[in-house]
Amino acid sequence: MFLLSTNQDWQEKLREEVLRECGMEIPNADMLTKLKLVNMVLLEALRLYAPVTYLFRKASQDMKLGTINLLKGTTVGIPIPILHRDKEMWGPDADKFNPLRFENGLSKAAKHPNALLSFSMGPRVCIGQNFAMLEAKTVIAMIIQRFSFSISPNYVHKPIDFLTLQPMNGLQIVLKPLER
Repeated sequence: MFLLSTNQDWQEKLREEVLRECGMEIPNADMLTKLKLVNMVLLEALRLYAPVTYLFRKASQDMKLGTINLLKGTTVGIPIPILHRDKEMWGPDADKFNPLRFENGLSKAAKHPNALLSFSMGPRVCIGQNFAMLEAKTVIAMIIQRFSFSISPNYVHKPIDFLTLQPMNGLQIVLKPLER
């Protein structure tokens, strides 16, 4: 909501896509699979504002990670926001909202096919990933069908890490019903 409020052009692009594919109906699974722009925006939002900011892993055996020797049992912290904004991995616009980086799919959005770690990776991947994306697409589609929205002039952007990333003082959004 924050990113679409501050990027009105993308809000309009999503509205056009949602109305074309869903009309004013409650989106079903078939409709949701056709919402490519909505998916790209959600992936970009997860890249810029991953809900979980650190992943921790413990070395199961002595190993070498790049030039670092890790002993069995060593805990390694993976700072998701730093990796997701790495210009070498994501390009010079890594700090900018650019959903088009996902237009050729998730694996081609960055220099490494597994660069997006919002749901983790491998055997520890979030089991709720597909449900979360389906739920987010449905909610965004239903809001976009009925409202235009913008950020409140009183909003101060101050994300904090409190178990998950969230706005420190909430997210004040101004909703305006669309005329139909």
